Amino acid sequence: MPLSEYEQRVLAQMEQQLSSDDPKLAQSFAGKGRQTSRVVLGVLGLAAGLGVLLVGVSQHWTWLGLVGFLLMFAGALIALSSGGRGKGVTKGGEAAPAAKAQRSSFMTKLDERWDRRRDEGR
Repeated sequence: MPLSEYEQRVLAQMEQQLSSDDPKLAQSFAGKGRQTSRVVLGVLGLAAGLGVLLVGVSQHWTWLGLVGFLLMFAGALIALSSGGRGKGVTKGGEAAPAAKAQRSSFMTKLDERWDRRRDEGR
């Protein structure tokens, strides 16, 4: 059931108010369509790859099974990719300071645990 003219006007006003109040949030909502299409494309690639893999296996064509596996792998990568930069990555491709600090503390904890285990074994 389509929206009435009044509902369409109210929705348009709400969108304008959202984009003026919080442009980052409005922009993140606007980008969801591309993310959904990427997931759909990835799932279709996964399904096509599975079909090709099954045909290759049933016909004992190893090369076709390999092509099917590669299609499935590519479909999974497309479906799971974020499409943009990760949260902890800056424009230059290097990790953001918060991500570096988090990773650094994680590695420090692992090093400490490793040293404790080595010392206990002696």
